[in-house]
Amino acid sequence: MTDVKNPARERLVKGEVSIGVGLRLSRGAEIGRIMATCGWDWLFLDLEHGSMSLDTAGQISVAALDAGIAPIVRVPRGQYDMATRALDNGGWGVVMPHVDTAEEAAEVVAMVKYPPQGHRSVTGSLPQFGYRGVPTGEASKIVNQEMLVTVMIETPKAVENAAKIAAVPGVDVLLIGTSDLAMEYGIPGQFTHPTIVAAYEKVIAVCRQENKWPGMGGCYVDDLLKKYIGMGMRMILGGNDLPFLMGGATDRAKVLKGALTSPL
Repeated sequence: MTDVKNPARERLVKGEVSIGVGLRLSRGAEIGRIMATCGWDWLFLDLEHGSMSLDTAGQISVAALDAGIAPIVRVPRGQYDMATRALDNGGWGVVMPHVDTAEEAAEVVAMVKYPPQGHRSVTGSLPQFGYRGVPTGEASKIVNQEMLVTVMIETPKAVENAAKIAAVPGVDVLLIGTSDLAMEYGIPGQFTHPTIVAAYEKVIAVCRQENKWPGMGGCYVDDLLKKYIGMGMRMILGGNDLPFLMGGATDRAKVLKGALTSPL
């Protein structure tokens, strides 16, 4: 069988933390190799909120595969045509936002997995195999096995249904969208609130019970990242390129301005 692996999934299978970086500004194919060099495991290509086109996402994905970093694509809610095209063009996983019920989670699986797990249409010469011709049955089996199907938990209803969602075959990750969840609870930005902590505890517990992986995004404070990872979070969206760029640029500007005001 062709030896093709999803590096983000490999980390999870080993029981390790798998860390991803969001792309908000980056449009060049080199970003995958840059982030791989920086130590990240996956790219979060955001087609829900970002202005990145599907074409650009595909080009970044192909380059990311060669760099050894997994391209994971978030699409707008219910946009399955976009999701499958992103996967056909190099994506190693799809993130579906605002999944509130087990029925919705099952629909995600049905639309993005190949038969017999789902009903995704097949195409040949996938980037994940270096465009080599791989028999359809073998290719579909590997892709079904290696891809990550991630559903986002972003409402009180989703938290309430978390156990049923985690039990859906083919769902790999339940990823808490912390910002939206806090907004829905009426406690925007309060990521240490007992209600948010309880939601994290529940999602982690049901994922352990169903042998799935809990994930988190939207919460980027160092102490909270350590807290929630310590509780059991494993698929971690750790930030995005905009604050990384601004943070580095701001620090350098302070150094230079400090030098200019120092006596010669």
